[in-house]
Amino acid sequence: MRPVNRWLPGESGVRFLDALAKRPDRVTRRVGALVDELGRIVMGTSQLAPQPKDRRFSDPEWSQNPLLKRVVQAYLAADELAEGLLEDAPLEWRDAQRMKFVLSNILEAAAPSNNPLISPVAWKTFFATRGANAVSGPRNLLRDFAGSPRIPAMVEPDAFRVGVDLGITPGAVVYRTEMFELIQYLPQTETVRAVPLLIVPPTINKYYVLDLAPGRSLVEYLVRQGQQVFMISWRNPDERHRDWGIDAYAEAVIEAFGVVDRIAGAGSVHTMAACSGGLIACMAAAHRARTGGLGKLASLNLLVTMIDQHRGGVAGSLIDESVARAAIARSQHKGYLDGRALAEVFAWLRPSDLVWNYWVNNYLQGKTPPKFDILFWNADTTRMPAALHRDFIEAALHNKLATAGAVTVLGTPIELNEITVDSYVVAGSADHICPWANCYRSAQLLGGKVRFVLSTNGHIAALVNPPGNRKSNYQVSEDTSLDPADWRGAAATVQGSWWPDYAAWLGDRSGPDKPASAMLGSAEFRPLGVAPGTYVLSD
Repeated sequence: MRPVNRWLPGESGVRFLDALAKRPDRVTRRVGALVDELGRIVMGTSQLAPQPKDRRFSDPEWSQNPLLKRVVQAYLAADELAEGLLEDAPLEWRDAQRMKFVLSNILEAAAPSNNPLISPVAWKTFFATRGANAVSGPRNLLRDFAGSPRIPAMVEPDAFRVGVDLGITPGAVVYRTEMFELIQYLPQTETVRAVPLLIVPPTINKYYVLDLAPGRSLVEYLVRQGQQVFMISWRNPDERHRDWGIDAYAEAVIEAFGVVDRIAGAGSVHTMAACSGGLIACMAAAHRARTGGLGKLASLNLLVTMIDQHRGGVAGSLIDESVARAAIARSQHKGYLDGRALAEVFAWLRPSDLVWNYWVNNYLQGKTPPKFDILFWNADTTRMPAALHRDFIEAALHNKLATAGAVTVLGTPIELNEITVDSYVVAGSADHICPWANCYRSAQLLGGKVRFVLSTNGHIAALVNPPGNRKSNYQVSEDTSLDPADWRGAAATVQGSWWPDYAAWLGDRSGPDKPASAMLGSAEFRPLGVAPGTYVLSD
């Protein structure tokens, strides 16, 4: 998605205006209501006020200063008009999502809190710092927009160090190919579960989102429960690897699976996969099911994985045939899709939290953003080979993965209902990239018994959800026969993190415990270096 598309709705805008033209009475009523509200605002009798949780206007000056209060009220009135007109226009799903996206970006940009001339936060900082923010703010702006992604920095580039602060669960690289390194983590218990777990991370960004800081690492938590854990660390590809497509990545997962099986010697292996890694793992499992290798898959565990991409949120609405072809052509020309371009797109899907919040912090106040490990990982982007980018787009464009036999991997037509092992599927209730309802429908495509978990928070925070957070909860059920809305109404709610539930579920399927080995790898696969390895450190 090119930056200009954030502001121009294209043909969706034409259809929006046409729909409103057919309902002039509603437009007249909405505009009349705006004029009346503006009159009340001028007279000081308007009751419009920001929502209590709207951080943009949390400074008391926005409500106590008569002029600023009226500015905010006029903005809220315009916001109500735009949302009302969108409700009044009968649009098909894609046009409605696109218009909502464009209008939200315009309205968020126009918020008075972003204006340095009237922002009380900016002026208070100016006086408190004796004008230093007027120097540091523009300097931060020039730095952030000097290169891609052209969005405010959400974390300083040196806030953390991988292998020092993040990704530090002890382990070793026990296998390496041109495409990936395989990490085995050192046991931290006297006995371990017999059946190991192989984790397949996303192909966008790096694996350590599942091994963040101590106490926030899912890998660390599982190892301390006695689980044997292995992790794929993908190489950051460049133009030389343009031909790595779904076949190559599925074959890599199968290869890593085989190495884990030979090292652990249990005869079966669990597979956990996240986001785009989940798509690849599903296709690899379906291929194995068709070719007779499914017996060694102990279970399939999917995190925020959207296989069924029908009406897949705002991001899905922005892709049509013309946009898809242009995107594929650009990545084919370069040999890869730059992850920074995707990071920019994802940020604009949540402009209030991921763009304008940092606009105020970085430029109006002239501050550096606070340290946050998830956002550091989010900024540590990787490239995607042109072939994989093409394969993902073509599969998503017509929702092929949800259609039996529509996609062929390693010469095998893919049918997900042939994956008949038990599955544990996790989605995020506020996920703006992989909407939870799509993840739920994806779980319904699998052929085995599914335990579906709906965790609080968004795409990544739903996963980085260690025990101890009193605000966390999740819904869980093994009945996936209902539609998404009915499932949510029926599923039990459990306070706390889903990690203990998953560890127990995994333990029930991991065989008897056995003495832990102090040595990593095996005679066949000797350690090549310590975790986190070398691929995760490459730019």
